[in-house]
This record gives sequence, structure tokens and C-alpha cells, in this order.
Amino acid sequence: MHGSFLRFYLSENQRHHGRLLWDWLLEQANKLGIRGGSAFRAMAGFGRHHVLHMDHFFELAGSLAVEVEFIVTEEEATRLIDLVQREGIRVFYAHIPARFGVINPEPGDPGPAEDRADD
Repeated sequence: MHGSFLRFYLSENQRHHGRLLWDWLLEQANKLGIRGGSAFRAMAGFGRHHVLHMDHFFELAGSLAVEVEFIVTEEEATRLIDLVQREGIRVFYAHIPARFGVINPEPGDPGPAEDRADD
């Protein structure tokens, strides 16, 4: 199938409606019927202010990035991005074309050969 790799980059302590934003995003995507999503905490990184943050035992929590990502259809990506925009959430994201499927699929799973004729 053809769709999108949709990734949101946020601060690990960023909140929306009193909840951690990464948790809120995963819950909302699930409610929208998106088939899966994941959140990953960074080990190190820097953002637009060029300050390097690293995961150290003594460093205060909350300064590292969390990546929340989904492999979605274009329609699913649009619905999730529209929701984030309506909620007034300021967040950086990447929306990248992707080809995806399931190798050795079970009945009903998208398979890698579905769109092979388009290549």
C-alpha cells in the first residue's frame, strides 16, 4: 500500500489537556481508527535552539524529545494532522511518502505485492 510515515517531535514533558502529549496523540490516533502508532524517547538530540540534550542519570527529566510515529494512509494522516491543528497544538512533524505492507500476510492484511504494479 502507499501512504505516509507521519512523525511528531515533541518534548517529553509537553502536555495537552493535562496529559502527556505523546500519550494523548496515541489515544487520539487509536480513536480515529489508525492501526498502530509508537512513541520513542530520544537518547540525545538538539532542536531549533541548538542546545544538545543527553540522557544522563542526574539530568532532570523533561528535556529530551519524544518521537510519536504512525504509518498511515493519506486520509488517516490528514485526519490526525487536522485534529492536532484544531486542538491548537504547536508541534513539529514530518509527513513522508511511504510504501508499506505485511510480509506473509494473514487474510485481510495488506501485502507487499498489492501496489507492485505501480512501481
